[in-house]
Amino acid sequence: MTKVQEINVKDTTIRTMKVGEADYICITDIARQKNTLEPNAVVGNWMRNRNTIEYLGIWEYLNNPNFNPIEFEGFKQQAGLNAFTLSPTRWIEATNAIGLIAKSGRYGGTYAQRDIAFKFASWVSVEFELYLIKEFQRLKEEEQKAIGWSAKRELSKINYHIHTDAVRANLVPDEVDAYHSSLIYAEEADVLNVALFGMTAKEWREANPGKKGNMRDYATINQLICLSNMENLNAVFINEGIPQRDRLHKLNKIAIQQMTVLEEVGNRRLLK
Repeated sequence: MTKVQEINVKDTTIRTMKVGEADYICITDIARQKNTLEPNAVVGNWMRNRNTIEYLGIWEYLNNPNFNPIEFEGFKQQAGLNAFTLSPTRWIEATNAIGLIAKSGRYGGTYAQRDIAFKFASWVSVEFELYLIKEFQRLKEEEQKAIGWSAKRELSKINYHIHTDAVRANLVPDEVDAYHSSLIYAEEADVLNVALFGMTAKEWREANPGKKGNMRDYATINQLICLSNMENLNAVFINEGIPQRDRLHKLNKIAIQQMTVLEEVGNRRLLK
């Protein structure tokens, strides 16, 4: 199912969606900036324009190997005539266009590939286009941050297997049952939690009763990077036979040092 997101541009809700690797923006929503009651009429007027048809055709030539140029030439010749009308659905069906998508139902409306949508927004209002581009870029930046966070969270989970292997090999006696083994794993997980976050998993849950998951699900990207490093280091310390108290002290010092470096790097990037 295609995920539809929303951005707010000058008090107008604009829906966006991703199809494959391409971003699409709802031009029906953009049209409401010009005509709140009949946005489809605004889109229809735009598509009657010869310059619009030429732009859409060139975009398809460049991006769509299945584009039907014969139908396009027919539309181009008629564009601008008083009797000429063209709906997004007719354009899509006649030319095999992929730059526009006509959707019905809950998320109904005409969606356009981002370049086409910006072109339409410029036709509606140059000012609105600039606000739209700004908000859309902000959305893309938030998506990239989310992707980066997910990748770091997965890396942390993978490295945690290295950590638990070290615990199992060095700290869990063979005769201990599953329940008491889980207590040992949880205790070692809390060594990392206290070293980095300053509290145990239980303390975090008690302090955040309304939140689902655990503290690591709410960690920043920098914290996840540091956690991933600490999991590896604690595994090494366990294999070396270093007592838990000493490991906690060493890991806490490392966490402080690494977080300081990571935050400074992030701040330098923001200043550039």
